[in-house]
Amino acid sequence: MLSVVRVHLPTDIPIVGCELSAYVFLRRGDSSLSPEDVTEASSTDGYFLQCRWFRLQSEQKVLVCCIHPSEPATLQCVQCLKAKLPQSKSLHCTQKCFTDSWRHHVIMHQETAEKRENNLEEDDSPFLFNSNPAKSLRSLDGSLSGAATHSANLSNGSIFSSPVRMASHNQNQEAGDVWCEVGQGKTYTPTTEDIGHVLKIECVVIDGSTGRPAAAPYQRLTSRVIPAPSPTPRRLIPVNAVEGTTPVETDGRTSSSGTFTVLSYNVLSDLYATSDMYSYCPPWALAWTYRKQNLLREIVAYHADILCLQEVQSDHYEEFFAPELEKHGYTGVYKKKTGEVYTGSVYVIDGCATFFRRDRFSLVKKYEVEFNKAAQSLSEALVPTTKKVALSRLLKDNVALIVVLEARDTGGFTDSQGTPGKRGQLLCVANTHIHANQELKDVKLWQVHTLLKGLEKIAASADIPMLVAGDFNSIPGSAPHCLLSTGRVDPTHPDLQVDPLNILRPASKLCHSLSLVSAYASFGRMNGLGPTVEKRMRQMDPTTSEPQFTNCTRDFLGTLDYIFYTADSLTVESLLELLDEDSLRKDTALPSPEWSSDHIALLAEFRCKPRIRR
Repeated sequence: MLSVVRVHLPTDIPIVGCELSAYVFLRRGDSSLSPEDVTEASSTDGYFLQCRWFRLQSEQKVLVCCIHPSEPATLQCVQCLKAKLPQSKSLHCTQKCFTDSWRHHVIMHQETAEKRENNLEEDDSPFLFNSNPAKSLRSLDGSLSGAATHSANLSNGSIFSSPVRMASHNQNQEAGDVWCEVGQGKTYTPTTEDIGHVLKIECVVIDGSTGRPAAAPYQRLTSRVIPAPSPTPRRLIPVNAVEGTTPVETDGRTSSSGTFTVLSYNVLSDLYATSDMYSYCPPWALAWTYRKQNLLREIVAYHADILCLQEVQSDHYEEFFAPELEKHGYTGVYKKKTGEVYTGSVYVIDGCATFFRRDRFSLVKKYEVEFNKAAQSLSEALVPTTKKVALSRLLKDNVALIVVLEARDTGGFTDSQGTPGKRGQLLCVANTHIHANQELKDVKLWQVHTLLKGLEKIAASADIPMLVAGDFNSIPGSAPHCLLSTGRVDPTHPDLQVDPLNILRPASKLCHSLSLVSAYASFGRMNGLGPTVEKRMRQMDPTTSEPQFTNCTRDFLGTLDYIFYTADSLTVESLLELLDEDSLRKDTALPSPEWSSDHIALLAEFRCKPRIRR
């Protein structure tokens, strides 16, 4: 005999587009418990498991909060309505929720006004902003919330019904509610038709001889399905743009003839996305089942020609990123770190993944850099006692992945002379993730220096443009950043004071001959004095010419990610706009329901400089 003991769902809050897989624990005839599926084809003693999904068709309609999509909306921003922003951005569950988000609302209103101001008469402009958020708030019954109003609830006269209760196992079916079957099997992916509805999985053991249930079905209900929050579209900003130049939307865009785009993004491995580390992020938004779909939507929308991803978990590369991005025309190569972690079921680790569009590039060569191997080689010259200490400090499992790509003719990014029989333009792309421990400044600098020396060898063998992208875990002005961006490290740099192994001495050896420049420093060349340029300048650090941040958590805000390029062979055409801290702080920090990593993506569009024929 077979029986259902328990049904577990990874989350009680279903999200549109995110696969919901049930774990069904069965008791077999020998009393053993197993999560293994028992189908009709593999029945046990003539019994098998049947799972079906149902949607509760209710007469109630529910809109959800834009900040807390698991909560029904009760309030709406009047200014968003006047600005004709999408309704989904204007709804809130409580007045506190709205007040906490007010600074973000002001930014949205102002940006919308800037886009339309040239098309509106001054007297007709609907963007008359009020500094008091309470005066821009109304309940969903249409009444304006005054400054003295501190709460507003849906009433019988509202345009929406009253707030719905979250589903529970003893939820009673109300009049007019009908269960409609929507899927079969242990897995179901909610659709837009499910939004606002409760789902139910029903698991029942079937007697194969009769085709009828052998026992009462085991049922598990979810909360109401919520829409998947999607990241706000980010635009490409021409670096030489003057005030009034229209930014280019990345969605639906392809690179122009003669240019190519490169994305660098630390996607936050599921290994490190724990509730202890990111307690401010709702558990459903931190779950990999949600984050992987949100990350994929974001990455694909950028339409980059080359993707440099960090913290890609080894099993997720094989099972998700590689097959999914292959559907969008990408080919990938991967290098995992040299140490693995046991997750309770398998050994996995994260690493660096580089993808490129098959219609634009082909792979010529791949180099894998294991900093542990370099550490072993370095330690060979040391005495045994010192060698043990050195290995303990330097063996950190970090890696770099270097690929040499050849441009295909279809993109226009080819040999500048178009000579028949000549191969397409070559490009060298390095993707790395440097060690994170901020106390080990010498290890960080040594890893970066080791990578650059390897790239110098490639540059010596071929005149080839180079890109060095990744998460360097080093802030602007640090020794690794100085080495990358200036080609040397000042002997008096404070980071050099941390060198217990004497691997950084003499400081004169800390140099390289590559003409590397940070792509995002190009924002400093924007012309004009208008609000658009001023906004870009506020997002940049005036001292280092780098972004104010690329990593935003509750405890840290700073720049750790970069895209460097060889300025003697490449020029920057445009850059993906940065994000404002205020817009992210509405969710405390990253990751959030909107953005599924604690880092933000960087993207740059490049053009090859013409080769000088000799």
